[in-house]
Amino acid sequence: MKSMNEMGVRRFGRVNWLGAWTLMIREIRRFVNVWLQTVMAPLINAGLLLMIFTIAIGSQRGDVMGVDFMTFLAPGILTMTVIQNAFANSSSSLASAKVQGNIVDTLMPPLSAAELVAGYIGGAVARGLLVGVVIAAGSFLFLDVGLVHAGWAVTFILLGSILMGGLGIIAGIYANKFDQLSAITNFLVTPLAFLSGTFYSIDALPPFMQTLSHANPFFYIIDGVRFGMIGVSDSSPWTGLWVVTGSCIVVLAICHRWMRSGYRLKA
Repeated sequence: MKSMNEMGVRRFGRVNWLGAWTLMIREIRRFVNVWLQTVMAPLINAGLLLMIFTIAIGSQRGDVMGVDFMTFLAPGILTMTVIQNAFANSSSSLASAKVQGNIVDTLMPPLSAAELVAGYIGGAVARGLLVGVVIAAGSFLFLDVGLVHAGWAVTFILLGSILMGGLGIIAGIYANKFDQLSAITNFLVTPLAFLSGTFYSIDALPPFMQTLSHANPFFYIIDGVRFGMIGVSDSSPWTGLWVVTGSCIVVLAICHRWMRSGYRLKA
Protein backbone atom coordinates (compact mmCIF):
# COMPACT_ATOMS: atom_id res chain seq x y z
CA MET A 1 0.00 0.00 0.00
CA LYS A 2 2.85 2.35 0.82
CA SER A 3 4.51 1.84 -2.58
CA MET A 4 1.16 2.34 -4.31
CA ASN A 5 0.85 5.80 -2.77
CA GLU A 6 4.38 6.94 -3.61
CA MET A 7 4.57 9.76 -6.13
CA GLY A 8 6.21 8.94 -9.44
CA VAL A 9 5.46 5.21 -9.25
CA ARG A 10 3.68 3.89 -12.35
CA ARG A 11 0.67 1.88 -11.24
CA PHE A 12 -0.61 0.78 -14.66
CA GLY A 13 2.15 -1.43 -16.09
CA ARG A 14 5.08 -0.67 -18.34
CA VAL A 15 2.92 1.16 -20.90
CA ASN A 16 0.07 3.55 -20.16
CA TRP A 17 -2.10 2.38 -23.05
CA LEU A 18 -5.16 4.26 -21.84
CA GLY A 19 -3.26 7.52 -21.48
CA ALA A 20 -1.63 7.29 -24.93
CA TRP A 21 -4.97 6.33 -26.50
CA THR A 22 -6.70 9.25 -24.77
CA LEU A 23 -4.09 11.71 -26.05
CA MET A 24 -4.49 10.35 -29.58
CA ILE A 25 -8.29 10.65 -29.38
CA ARG A 26 -7.90 14.23 -28.17
CA GLU A 27 -5.71 15.02 -31.17
CA ILE A 28 -8.21 13.40 -33.53
CA ARG A 29 -11.10 15.34 -32.03
CA ARG A 30 -9.10 18.53 -32.46
CA PHE A 31 -9.17 18.31 -36.23
CA VAL A 32 -12.55 16.60 -36.53
CA ASN A 33 -14.21 19.52 -34.72
CA VAL A 34 -13.05 21.83 -37.53
CA TRP A 35 -13.50 19.34 -40.39
CA LEU A 36 -14.29 22.08 -42.89
CA GLN A 37 -10.77 23.42 -42.38
CA THR A 38 -8.89 20.15 -41.93
CA VAL A 39 -10.68 17.82 -44.38
CA MET A 40 -12.73 19.80 -46.88
CA ALA A 41 -10.17 22.58 -47.41
CA PRO A 42 -7.37 20.17 -48.49
CA LEU A 43 -9.80 18.43 -50.85
CA ILE A 44 -10.81 21.75 -52.41
CA ASN A 45 -7.17 22.87 -52.71
CA ALA A 46 -6.19 19.60 -54.39
CA GLY A 47 -9.12 19.90 -56.78
CA LEU A 48 -8.21 23.49 -57.61
CA LEU A 49 -4.61 22.52 -58.36
CA LEU A 50 -5.72 19.75 -60.70
CA MET A 51 -8.23 22.07 -62.40
CA ILE A 52 -5.67 24.84 -62.87
CA PHE A 53 -3.15 22.45 -64.41
CA THR A 54 -5.84 21.02 -66.67
CA ILE A 55 -6.87 24.48 -67.90
CA ALA A 56 -3.34 25.90 -68.16
CA ILE A 57 -1.68 22.89 -69.77
CA GLY A 58 -4.47 20.57 -70.92
CA SER A 59 -3.57 18.41 -73.89
CA GLN A 60 -0.47 20.50 -74.67
CA ARG A 61 1.55 18.49 -72.13
CA GLY A 62 2.69 15.11 -73.36
CA ASP A 63 2.83 11.91 -71.39
CA VAL A 64 5.13 11.70 -68.36
CA MET A 65 6.81 8.33 -67.74
CA GLY A 66 4.34 6.76 -70.15
CA VAL A 67 1.14 8.02 -68.48
CA ASP A 68 -1.14 10.99 -68.99
CA PHE A 69 0.11 14.11 -67.21
CA MET A 70 -3.01 14.50 -65.03
CA THR A 71 -2.77 10.84 -64.04
CA PHE A 72 0.89 11.40 -63.16
CA LEU A 73 0.03 14.54 -61.19
CA ALA A 74 -2.76 13.12 -59.00
CA PRO A 75 -0.60 10.94 -56.67
CA GLY A 76 1.86 13.80 -56.15
CA ILE A 77 -0.84 16.27 -55.12
CA LEU A 78 -2.46 13.65 -52.88
CA THR A 79 0.80 12.86 -51.10
CA MET A 80 1.83 16.50 -50.75
CA THR A 81 -1.54 17.29 -49.15
CA VAL A 82 -1.29 14.31 -46.80
CA ILE A 83 2.18 15.14 -45.48
CA GLN A 84 1.37 18.84 -45.08
CA ASN A 85 -1.71 18.00 -43.02
CA ALA A 86 0.12 15.46 -40.87
CA PHE A 87 2.79 18.08 -40.14
CA ALA A 88 0.20 20.75 -39.39
CA ASN A 89 -1.70 18.56 -36.93
CA SER A 90 1.12 17.85 -34.48
CA SER A 91 2.96 21.15 -34.92
CA SER A 92 -0.11 23.35 -34.42
CA SER A 93 -1.25 21.33 -31.40
CA LEU A 94 2.04 21.72 -29.55
CA ALA A 95 2.61 25.32 -30.61
CA SER A 96 -0.93 26.32 -29.58
CA ALA A 97 -0.52 24.64 -26.18
CA LYS A 98 2.75 26.47 -25.58
CA VAL A 99 1.47 29.88 -26.68
CA GLN A 100 -1.75 29.53 -24.67
CA GLY A 101 0.14 28.28 -21.63
CA ASN A 102 -1.72 24.99 -21.23
CA ILE A 103 1.11 22.67 -22.28
CA VAL A 104 1.31 21.69 -18.61
CA ASP A 105 -2.03 19.89 -19.02
CA THR A 106 -0.30 17.52 -21.43
CA LEU A 107 2.94 17.16 -19.46
CA MET A 108 1.33 16.61 -16.03
CA PRO A 109 -0.49 13.28 -16.68
CA PRO A 110 1.50 10.05 -16.08
CA LEU A 111 2.66 9.68 -19.66
CA SER A 112 6.20 8.79 -20.66
CA ALA A 113 8.01 10.55 -23.49
CA ALA A 114 7.34 7.61 -25.82
CA GLU A 115 3.63 7.67 -24.95
CA LEU A 116 3.41 11.40 -25.58
CA VAL A 117 5.09 11.00 -28.96
CA ALA A 118 2.83 8.06 -29.83
CA GLY A 119 -0.30 10.08 -28.98
CA TYR A 120 0.69 13.04 -31.13
CA ILE A 121 1.86 10.80 -33.98
CA GLY A 122 -1.41 8.87 -33.84
CA GLY A 123 -3.40 12.07 -34.33
CA ALA A 124 -1.18 13.18 -37.21
CA VAL A 125 -1.45 9.80 -38.94
CA ALA A 126 -5.24 9.77 -38.53
CA ARG A 127 -5.54 13.20 -40.16
CA GLY A 128 -3.15 12.27 -42.96
CA LEU A 129 -4.96 9.02 -43.72
CA LEU A 130 -8.38 10.69 -43.66
CA VAL A 131 -7.28 13.41 -46.07
CA GLY A 132 -5.61 10.79 -48.26
CA VAL A 133 -8.77 8.66 -48.45
CA VAL A 134 -10.91 11.67 -49.36
CA ILE A 135 -8.55 12.86 -52.13
CA ALA A 136 -8.01 9.30 -53.41
CA ALA A 137 -11.77 8.90 -53.73
CA GLY A 138 -11.95 12.15 -55.69
CA SER A 139 -9.08 11.08 -57.94
CA PHE A 140 -10.84 7.81 -58.70
CA LEU A 141 -14.20 9.44 -59.43
CA PHE A 142 -12.96 12.29 -61.62
CA LEU A 143 -9.64 11.04 -63.05
CA ASP A 144 -10.12 7.28 -62.88
CA VAL A 145 -6.87 6.97 -60.91
CA GLY A 146 -7.07 3.86 -58.73
CA LEU A 147 -4.57 1.71 -56.85
CA VAL A 148 -2.27 -0.48 -58.91
CA HIS A 149 -0.26 -1.59 -55.86
CA ALA A 150 -2.46 -0.75 -52.88
CA GLY A 151 0.03 -2.09 -50.32
CA TRP A 152 2.79 0.23 -51.45
CA ALA A 153 0.48 3.24 -51.56
CA VAL A 154 -0.84 2.68 -48.04
CA THR A 155 2.67 1.94 -46.69
CA PHE A 156 4.17 5.16 -48.01
CA ILE A 157 1.19 7.28 -46.95
CA LEU A 158 1.46 5.79 -43.46
CA LEU A 159 5.24 6.26 -43.25
CA GLY A 160 4.96 9.76 -44.70
CA SER A 161 2.35 10.69 -42.09
CA ILE A 162 4.56 9.31 -39.30
CA LEU A 163 7.61 11.19 -40.60
CA MET A 164 5.75 14.47 -40.98
CA GLY A 165 3.95 14.03 -37.67
CA GLY A 166 7.36 13.64 -36.04
CA LEU A 167 8.75 16.68 -37.82
CA GLY A 168 5.64 18.54 -36.65
CA ILE A 169 6.43 17.60 -33.05
CA ILE A 170 9.98 18.89 -33.48
CA ALA A 171 8.73 22.13 -35.03
CA GLY A 172 6.05 22.57 -32.35
CA ILE A 173 8.56 22.05 -29.56
CA TYR A 174 11.12 24.39 -31.10
CA ALA A 175 8.71 27.22 -31.96
CA ASN A 176 7.79 29.54 -29.11
CA LYS A 177 5.36 31.56 -31.22
CA PHE A 178 3.32 31.09 -34.37
CA ASP A 179 5.69 33.26 -36.45
CA GLN A 180 8.49 30.76 -35.90
CA LEU A 181 6.20 27.86 -36.80
CA SER A 182 5.08 29.64 -39.97
CA ALA A 183 8.72 30.23 -40.92
CA ILE A 184 9.49 26.51 -40.57
CA THR A 185 6.47 25.64 -42.70
CA ASN A 186 7.09 28.25 -45.40
CA PHE A 187 10.87 27.95 -45.72
CA LEU A 188 11.42 24.25 -45.06
CA VAL A 189 8.37 22.00 -45.37
CA THR A 190 6.67 23.63 -48.37
CA PRO A 191 9.83 23.95 -50.55
CA LEU A 192 10.86 20.35 -49.81
CA ALA A 193 7.36 19.17 -50.73
CA PHE A 194 7.20 21.17 -53.97
CA LEU A 195 10.74 20.22 -55.04
CA SER A 196 10.28 16.49 -54.55
CA GLY A 197 8.76 15.42 -57.84
CA THR A 198 5.18 16.40 -57.09
CA PHE A 199 4.63 18.06 -60.48
CA TYR A 200 7.39 16.49 -62.58
CA SER A 201 9.69 13.52 -63.04
CA ILE A 202 13.17 14.21 -61.69
CA ASP A 203 14.60 12.80 -64.95
CA ALA A 204 13.82 16.24 -66.39
CA LEU A 205 16.19 17.90 -63.90
CA PRO A 206 19.94 18.57 -64.36
CA PRO A 207 22.20 15.93 -62.76
CA PHE A 208 23.01 18.18 -59.79
CA MET A 209 19.33 18.75 -59.01
CA GLN A 210 18.63 15.02 -59.40
CA THR A 211 21.28 14.32 -56.75
CA LEU A 212 19.66 16.82 -54.38
CA SER A 213 16.25 15.29 -55.02
CA HIS A 214 17.54 11.84 -54.08
CA ALA A 215 18.68 13.31 -50.74
CA ASN A 216 15.14 14.54 -50.03
CA PRO A 217 12.99 12.00 -48.08
CA PHE A 218 9.85 13.72 -49.38
CA PHE A 219 10.79 12.59 -52.89
CA TYR A 220 10.71 8.94 -51.86
CA ILE A 221 7.34 9.34 -50.13
CA ILE A 222 5.74 10.90 -53.21
CA ASP A 223 7.50 8.49 -55.56
CA GLY A 224 6.36 5.51 -53.51
CA VAL A 225 2.74 6.62 -53.44
CA ARG A 226 2.89 7.27 -57.20
CA PHE A 227 4.16 3.72 -57.74
CA GLY A 228 1.34 2.39 -55.59
CA MET A 229 -1.35 4.35 -57.43
CA ILE A 230 -0.29 4.28 -61.08
CA GLY A 231 2.56 1.74 -61.18
CA VAL A 232 5.40 4.06 -62.30
CA SER A 233 8.19 5.68 -60.29
CA ASP A 234 11.55 7.40 -60.62
CA SER A 235 13.26 5.05 -58.16
CA SER A 236 12.78 1.61 -56.69
CA PRO A 237 10.05 1.51 -54.03
CA TRP A 238 12.32 -0.69 -51.93
CA THR A 239 14.96 2.05 -51.87
CA GLY A 240 12.30 4.54 -50.88
CA LEU A 241 11.05 2.21 -48.15
CA TRP A 242 14.48 2.01 -46.53
CA VAL A 243 15.13 5.76 -46.82
CA VAL A 244 11.75 6.80 -45.42
CA THR A 245 11.85 4.18 -42.64
CA GLY A 246 15.34 5.33 -41.63
CA SER A 247 14.20 8.95 -41.65
CA CYS A 248 11.24 8.05 -39.42
CA ILE A 249 13.53 6.34 -36.91
CA VAL A 250 15.84 9.36 -36.72
CA VAL A 251 12.98 11.87 -36.39
CA LEU A 252 11.16 9.81 -33.75
CA ALA A 253 14.39 9.44 -31.76
CA ILE A 254 14.77 13.23 -31.70
CA CYS A 255 11.11 13.63 -30.67
CA HIS A 256 11.58 11.17 -27.82
CA ARG A 257 14.76 12.84 -26.62
CA TRP A 258 13.23 16.33 -26.63
CA MET A 259 10.06 15.13 -24.90
CA ARG A 260 12.04 13.27 -22.28
CA SER A 261 14.33 16.19 -21.51
CA GLY A 262 11.55 18.79 -21.65
CA TYR A 263 13.53 20.86 -24.15
CA ARG A 264 11.71 24.18 -24.71
CA LEU A 265 8.68 22.69 -22.95
CA LYS A 266 9.58 22.95 -19.27
CA ALA A 267 11.11 25.82 -17.35
